Amino acid sequence: MGTATSADYFQRGSLLWFTVITVSFSYYTWVVFWPQSVPYQSLGPLGPFTKHLVAHHHTLLRNGYWLAWLIHVGESLYAMVLCKHKGITDGQARFLWFLQTFLFGIASLSILIAYRPKRQKHN
Repeated sequence: MGTATSADYFQRGSLLWFTVITVSFSYYTWVVFWPQSVPYQSLGPLGPFTKHLVAHHHTLLRNGYWLAWLIHVGESLYAMVLCKHKGITDGQARFLWFLQTFLFGIASLSILIAYRPKRQKHN
């Protein structure tokens, strides 16, 4: 009879998606908290668009930023519910699902939704 480890219950998401999300959220954070330091003229078409949003809709940007984090909190809490329903009891695996979903949202949660844990053999 094998002993289950967190590796049996956790799957890391796509490096591509995690990179896109990290870069995007970092840019969003920069724009919301330090808009005066953003080099808008060096960002191609994204620059004028971002500058317009900062100049005319900064409150919306800031509120959207906090809403995005609130959604990530909700997704990570839902990940814990899914872990329970899928029989994932390993504490480290549950923590990894929580953390990955908190940081990367639906890119992680969609993996957990589709995930089928390996069944342990019982003798």
